[in-house]
Amino acid sequence: MSAWQILANEAPRFFTWWNIAFLAQAVLNTLIASVVGCAIGYALGFLLAVLRLPQVMRFGTVRAAAILWVEAFRRIPFLVLLLLVFFLSQALRLEVPLWAIAVAAVAIRMSALAAENVRAGFESVRPQQWEAALTMNFAPLSALRRVVLPQSWRVILPPSIVHVLSMVKETSLVSQIGFIEITFAAKMLTQRGFSAILTYGTALVLYFCVSWALASMARAAERRLVTRPVATIPMP
Repeated sequence: MSAWQILANEAPRFFTWWNIAFLAQAVLNTLIASVVGCAIGYALGFLLAVLRLPQVMRFGTVRAAAILWVEAFRRIPFLVLLLLVFFLSQALRLEVPLWAIAVAAVAIRMSALAAENVRAGFESVRPQQWEAALTMNFAPLSALRRVVLPQSWRVILPPSIVHVLSMVKETSLVSQIGFIEITFAAKMLTQRGFSAILTYGTALVLYFCVSWALASMARAAERRLVTRPVATIPMP
């Protein structure tokens, strides 16, 4: 019997209501770990990037601490970071669910990546824009919000989309702590006797659908930001 015949025979038994509901829950868990973690991480990364600006933060110690956070967590593999968060929560006897550990690990990782993206976006704006805004008695944060940030979105957003999609795929590693996401669900179904080609092939399709949907929404947001006119302070 060929592989295609085996898959055709297994498909009706595989795509039952229970298995579909199980895979749907795994997709939801993947979205929780990736989207929620990336959202929290991006907010933290934006804060870290702002704290690194000498125009905003005058204390060198704070800027150094922000740089240390970014440089450290950019260079730690995600699996190692995930296990560190997991075992640290156990050492501190914290009764936290596995989804919270997964979200925390994704958020920490994303915070470092997002901070670098935002920093590059800020640095893409000409220094004269900062100087002109401050000369016009803008407060540093007001100058950042009204002058610098609208000009930097075009640089910040594209690599941020790439990193979010990358984190969606890296959430497959949270199966190492027993969190039921798409990869772990495929593994469990394989252990129940289904063909690995069928289970992991289904996981491949689910990852593609999730990534494609998120990429489509991100591209729509990017088009809106790119086509929106941006005001700048005229230079003499």
